[in-house]
Amino acid sequence: MNNNKPLFIASFMTLIAAGVGFAIRGGILADWGAQYGFTKFELGTITGGGLVGFGIVILLASLITDNVGYKPILLLAFILHVLSALITFAATPVFEAAGKGATYWCLYVGMFMFAVANGLCEAVINPLVATLYPHKKTHYLNILHAGWPGGLIIGGIVAAIYANMKESTEWLRWEIPMAVFLIPTLIYGYIVIKQKFPLSEAKSAGVSFGQMLMTFASPLLIFLLLLQACVGYVELGTDSWIASITESILEGQGEGQGLYLFIYASSIMFVLRFFAGPIVEKINPLGLLCISACFGAVGLYMIGTFEAAIYIWLAMTVYSLGKTFLWPTMLGVVGERFPKGGALTMGAMGGIGMLSAGLLGGPGIGYNQDYYATQKLESLSPDAYERYSAAEEKGFLFLPEIKGLNGQKVDVLKNDGEELDKAVAQLKAEGKTNENIETLNQWWQGAEEYAKEDQPEVKEAGIYGGRMALICTAFVPLFMAFGYLILVIYFYSKGGYKAEVLHGEEPVGEHYTGGVEGPVE
Repeated sequence: MNNNKPLFIASFMTLIAAGVGFAIRGGILADWGAQYGFTKFELGTITGGGLVGFGIVILLASLITDNVGYKPILLLAFILHVLSALITFAATPVFEAAGKGATYWCLYVGMFMFAVANGLCEAVINPLVATLYPHKKTHYLNILHAGWPGGLIIGGIVAAIYANMKESTEWLRWEIPMAVFLIPTLIYGYIVIKQKFPLSEAKSAGVSFGQMLMTFASPLLIFLLLLQACVGYVELGTDSWIASITESILEGQGEGQGLYLFIYASSIMFVLRFFAGPIVEKINPLGLLCISACFGAVGLYMIGTFEAAIYIWLAMTVYSLGKTFLWPTMLGVVGERFPKGGALTMGAMGGIGMLSAGLLGGPGIGYNQDYYATQKLESLSPDAYERYSAAEEKGFLFLPEIKGLNGQKVDVLKNDGEELDKAVAQLKAEGKTNENIETLNQWWQGAEEYAKEDQPEVKEAGIYGGRMALICTAFVPLFMAFGYLILVIYFYSKGGYKAEVLHGEEPVGEHYTGGVEGPVE
């Protein structure tokens, strides 16, 4: 096929766009909390809503991808990516007109639509690349998914520049860095409009929809889906928070360290994913997954435990080595063991991972931060907790309802009310009123006299909450490691891990992959 390269580039760019948007969103979460008054849990729910939309759409789109074709779905994704930007950028005018509640839903819908576009892309690009490179699936899927950390690197750099400039540049608002994801979006949109696409691998081999569905009767596939849910929680759920948490842990040891760590971790992932093929040749995919999960568990525990910056960087290295190969190698295993599943099984893996990250990972890690931070602050100073707690109690799954710390109040305390004073003065100069600012200012009049005593206690509580959230999360990859070990033992008892091929041909080039070439649509 002579258009493999542009189609692969388009697929790569969809993940660049997703990664850029994801990283920049992580870098501006504090701005949303400070500007609109969201708690960590509310911010986690907004980011999680994006991942939920991602997961649902992957599952739904995968049902029709083999029949509808790749091109129409990617064109729809392009349109939704652009629309999501417009809705997200409306947050500030909505806040000024309708307040916090309406702003929450504006951001949630914008993130959800962004994730829908990402989900449509994900439903296409995995089976598309498996079709373009049927004899080296695991290798090229890992290269494809280097686009995700590549986007994280770009987004992280943009977020770092924004963080360094925003205090001294009045016109620089969070909407400007957020718009950067539209650049790779326009690139992939142009290629999709211009190029022809192949039929899917399963469709080329004459596999019926019923045969695809039958693959889900396999206990092995069900177990892999369970492990993929864990992958989504520990990779994307943690990535939603890791920059914010490490920034608070390293506060005072260098400005912007959280974002620099995030960029560093993404760089490790980006480079290593280009070398997945040779690694898989040596230890097979399941061995790679087992080792990766062990590194992930140890790395998260280290980040949550270590104090000095140099040790946090070391811990982030270990964690990055752990998470690098998890997602694309899981896709490769499913593509190799269940080629008859086509886009359906690939989509199920991506969908389950995203749903887990969105429904459990983002909100769960946010809740854990709130839970442990409030526990700590209540033990240090019950009065300070009352001053900085949110108005409403919120719970997560079966866990108790708590009043987390109000991000807007914590931000006012952090900068000694200077930004609030500026906002109040500007309102007076312009002869305007703002209920949110006036309410916040009224609260600060009573809280300001306790600020010197409250600052170290609120800061300590926030750091403690972040650390404990990561330590709790470390148990997820530990569970995964045991799961992969079970699979290693299972396949060893069956004579070793081997790929399934649709036409009974032995795969070439990469020992563990197989498939069939497909004609162009």
